[in-house]
Amino acid sequence: MPVPTIEWVGGVGGHVRLLDQTKLPVERLFIDCKDAETMWEAIRSLRVRGAPAIGIAAAMGLVLGVQGKNAPDTDTFLDEVEEVADYLATARPTAVNLFWALDRMKRVAHEAADLPLDDLKQRLLDEANAIREEDRAVCRSIGRHGAELIGEDCTVLTHCNAGGLATADYGTALACIYSAHEQGKSVSVFADETRPLLQGARLTAWELMEAGIDITLICDSAAALVMSQGKIDIVIVGADRIAANGDAANKIGTYGLSLLAGEHDVPFYVAAPLSTFDLATPTGDGIPIEERSGDEITCGFGLRTAPDGVHTYCPAFDVTPAHHISGIITEKGIISYPTTKGIADHFREAER
Repeated sequence: MPVPTIEWVGGVGGHVRLLDQTKLPVERLFIDCKDAETMWEAIRSLRVRGAPAIGIAAAMGLVLGVQGKNAPDTDTFLDEVEEVADYLATARPTAVNLFWALDRMKRVAHEAADLPLDDLKQRLLDEANAIREEDRAVCRSIGRHGAELIGEDCTVLTHCNAGGLATADYGTALACIYSAHEQGKSVSVFADETRPLLQGARLTAWELMEAGIDITLICDSAAALVMSQGKIDIVIVGADRIAANGDAANKIGTYGLSLLAGEHDVPFYVAAPLSTFDLATPTGDGIPIEERSGDEITCGFGLRTAPDGVHTYCPAFDVTPAHHISGIITEKGIISYPTTKGIADHFREAER
């Protein structure tokens, strides 16, 4: 660890190299993205995934989209920046880091509009790399705060993948586990397989085994049983978007886990950077939920497991209400029992 999820190769005129997560755990394959269209496809098809990593990919994708253009003047170049950003924003709707990163890149382009065009392109590349480096530091900080919640001989249940594969470094939810492990704490993990694309089985199990952390894989439907058996001390998951009141969107199945955790008196935590908060959306009701192709249920990984023609409903995410969340772990600390006021106060403190 950490897994090199995404990186920029070369200077202006270079390209993006990313780990194709659709090939894991069977094959560790790196692919090169040399234009915005290839990056759009990589985001859409989950070759790169996880809210922070999607934000980094979007920022680098914008650089790819404008680096080869020969705009005659700055105004035309800025129009091209907007056009590429609008295109990349259509890749996936739920993870707010995608839009956060694109907005940040557009803002930088306009603020640096007095630079010569070659220097402006370099400025955008510098900003994309800065987003990646900042995420590395954020992951480590989330890990330090989250490790405070993990005691000796602690067993953590997690869902989907919120580790190094979803970020530029140690992840969000898994960062807490990595930090506790580095502190010498005895920590073990139960990972849900995470239907239908099995990110828990394919990615989290692989990542934790690579790190030498004790990992037990379970079916999603086994979570209630292992909690009832007293095998779980704490649940920590990631998030793709958090509303102003603390309602949190994460991989489908997370909401159900929060209900099970409440029933069995198991604390339920969300780990996410401040960039994953959408303070313009008051509650989770306003979070757009991506719906994926029904083929992911009926014919996942090329094997048909349901009758041809059956009706499907395949939302990629659900929303866990804030009152089911024991706390949200950010790079600035822990928001206990999140509320609109508590989150606003956390942001004000973070700005000091």
